[in-house]
Amino acid sequence: MHKLRSLSANSPGRRANWKALGLSKEDMEKPKIAVVNSSSELAICYAHLDGIAKIVKEEIRKAGGVPFEVRTAAPSDFITGAGRAGSYILAGRDIIANDIEVQVEAAMLDGMICLTSCDKTPPGHLMAAARLNIPTILVIGGYQQAGAIDGEPVDVEDVWSGSVGERFGAKPKFPIADMAENAIMGPGVCAGMATANTMHSVVEALGMTLPGNAPVRANSPKMQDNARACARRIVEMVEEQLLPRDIMTAGAFRNAVATVLAVSGSINAIKHLQATAVEAESDIDIFTMWEEMSDVPVLSPVRPTGDIRIEQFEDAGGARAILKRLLPRIHGDALTCTGKTLAQNLEGWEIPGPEVIQPLDAPFSEGPSIAILKGNFADTAVVRLGIRDGSRPEEFTGPARVFESTAECLQGIEDGKVKEGDVVIARNQGLKGGPAMGGSASLVIFALDAAGLAKTTAFVTDGQLSGLCLKGLTVAEVAPEAATGGPIGKVQDGDVITISVANRSIDLDVAAEELAARDAPGYRQPAPGYLGNFRQDVRGMETGGVLLPEKD
Repeated sequence: MHKLRSLSANSPGRRANWKALGLSKEDMEKPKIAVVNSSSELAICYAHLDGIAKIVKEEIRKAGGVPFEVRTAAPSDFITGAGRAGSYILAGRDIIANDIEVQVEAAMLDGMICLTSCDKTPPGHLMAAARLNIPTILVIGGYQQAGAIDGEPVDVEDVWSGSVGERFGAKPKFPIADMAENAIMGPGVCAGMATANTMHSVVEALGMTLPGNAPVRANSPKMQDNARACARRIVEMVEEQLLPRDIMTAGAFRNAVATVLAVSGSINAIKHLQATAVEAESDIDIFTMWEEMSDVPVLSPVRPTGDIRIEQFEDAGGARAILKRLLPRIHGDALTCTGKTLAQNLEGWEIPGPEVIQPLDAPFSEGPSIAILKGNFADTAVVRLGIRDGSRPEEFTGPARVFESTAECLQGIEDGKVKEGDVVIARNQGLKGGPAMGGSASLVIFALDAAGLAKTTAFVTDGQLSGLCLKGLTVAEVAPEAATGGPIGKVQDGDVITISVANRSIDLDVAAEELAARDAPGYRQPAPGYLGNFRQDVRGMETGGVLLPEKD
């Protein structure tokens, strides 16, 4: 048997404490497994996880391990996005990773199983797994059941886009109050290929959960069976000493990138994958990898990209079916948490919904569904294209219309200051400027759409976007950001900006000497509290926005 970490730290005081908790002498010799739970009564995304934790702990005991439940922060966009313009959402990702380190590493536990749910818990769990490098498996928390009005499906995307649109004169498909009453009918994450379900699919593509886990209906018998299987497997992984860095190799990251492209998932996956690679002390450059994989087409356009609903995607095989389709293009030899390679996991398995998840040679749309742009305006910027059917522009040149915040931008749209042909700029919403990319830049997209300007303008921001956003030509996460002196902080009204998806470029038609002479806004000095610390310590987008010291 492998020598357990928990045994090497088995001091008399530690044994005395655990005996008082009810552990027997036999338990002292068993693998100690952290059950990382982000249950919260604040948000429906996490409301069911206490029940899943109970199932997981019971199964770990049956498998010969000793579970210890630990809690972390539980950021949820619609709830914790209320304060400080949403700055606590992304900042919560790194708190989760640090929460886990403080509890699991400090106690020298032997492995961990993470109950992963809303947008920031999957990357927080992956980052912690990469950092601690102890046997780890993730349980997918599942998506919520959407409701219906007069037989037509209604979900939280309809509520959000409808409420913003109504301010700008667009009529929602149903009264907002009625949609709010019917949009969410049970626990779990947003129903669609927004950030949560994108990251759930990423977890499976990386090999960090068992095949067939993502996506899944929250609290369903299937999800509960998945949780039991993961609980049994983590005990085996401790014995085998199968570690996250053995699984999350360059090949695994390429598989994850291809999966996001194949479903036109959330652009937030890019920074989360990069942050995970940094935590693994890897030199992987996700932005370069993204461009290298840019020929991957859209195999299943799940909402908001297309009309396929998340339930249909799950029933058609979900992430496992996407990986099966991609197998000729990706790394089948990548090791997974099963102890087998991806190709071995997929061998003999047939896709149950081939019409929903198309083959590589007959895709719904050619790639890329998400592209990385570079130029004299940005070292990197991200554009989500979705289905490339000509419905949104991919080449655009126009004068900049600059706003210093989302609120100012929304007011400008309402007051008619934004005209057809403008490149709308909303800045000061990056990692330091937000801080933590707070500022709700996503609202601008729905406002432009409601005002009838989504197809005749372009929108550029150094902020992040909700995975629910896919309208018009939108360039986000521009780096370097305004707060660190990037060109987006120096651009002025009337400056001409050219965006070209074909050339993967975004350029500002201002002489370098003139641009260098313009003042950069900088950012406010850190205020007391966590967000102040975040602003001071966060590294740039090239790291995925991690809170780590600079390398010597």
